[in-house]
Amino acid sequence: MTRTITVGLDGSPESRAAAEWAAREAELRGLPVRLVHIWEPVPEPMAEAPLLGAETHQHWTERIPRESAEGLRLRHPGVEVTTEQLTGRPAEALVDAAEDAEMLVLGSRGLSGIGGFLVGSVGLAVVAHTGRPVVLVRGGEQAADEHEMDPAGIPSAATPFRPVVLGLDTGSPDEALIGFAFEAAARRSVPLRVVHAWNPPPYYAYGMALEPAVERELAKGDAVLLSGVLEPWRQKYPDVEVVEEGDYGSPSLRLIEASRDASLVVVGRRVRRSSVGAHIGTVTHAVLHHSTAPVAVVAHD
Repeated sequence: MTRTITVGLDGSPESRAAAEWAAREAELRGLPVRLVHIWEPVPEPMAEAPLLGAETHQHWTERIPRESAEGLRLRHPGVEVTTEQLTGRPAEALVDAAEDAEMLVLGSRGLSGIGGFLVGSVGLAVVAHTGRPVVLVRGGEQAADEHEMDPAGIPSAATPFRPVVLGLDTGSPDEALIGFAFEAAARRSVPLRVVHAWNPPPYYAYGMALEPAVERELAKGDAVLLSGVLEPWRQKYPDVEVVEEGDYGSPSLRLIEASRDASLVVVGRRVRRSSVGAHIGTVTHAVLHHSTAPVAVVAHD
């Protein structure tokens, strides 16, 4: 069965931006788009209220996905678009819908005044529990935002894409995560910026600065390790320019800074099977909330 790029659609501007991003990604991948609308039943007394009658129910369960699909087909005529109605709790239904998808795309509200996302409880729950890649797209995201400015300094979707950024932990590099980032860069014909930041050893954690000679030696060793991890991927994707950016400091801050000039930021989520539930990880959590570019979260063991 052909995998789809599945979108969680609720009619909000954020979910519409996610659907547009999914259609553009579908053009790059040659895949269909599936718009999933989830109807969460309301208690019977509320369902009988005048404002929640049959007309409103029909609006949410039929009109929104139908109109969204029609709009995508007009703007992206080469992309097959289907719709699906599901009933249940949104987070659980989206996790189930993602199982047969190439990726799941969700929308997130932009933070007022500063760049970044406001990822709600549903989005975080889905990211934490699905094994498929999840892409978060900020409300208001436009195709031109993922491309370089034109020669006159004006946003344009006709110019080359901005680079893809990969946040990589050399201590536990995962093939699914690295492969996703290289594929994204190859499809966009752009460089892959691999960002790896490292914190000082424990005995420097209480405000003591690293001596320059120590910092140079640590950086040198870290650069060798990073290059070693990436070498097989350079050979597999010889047409992808790889820019290694290993540095001392906060991984979260480095990735957030890199997102300002990126078309896509790719980060990982380690799958932890424990009695206290799923985790996202501090770096990925920070990037989800503060990246100014779409963020792809790839689950891995």
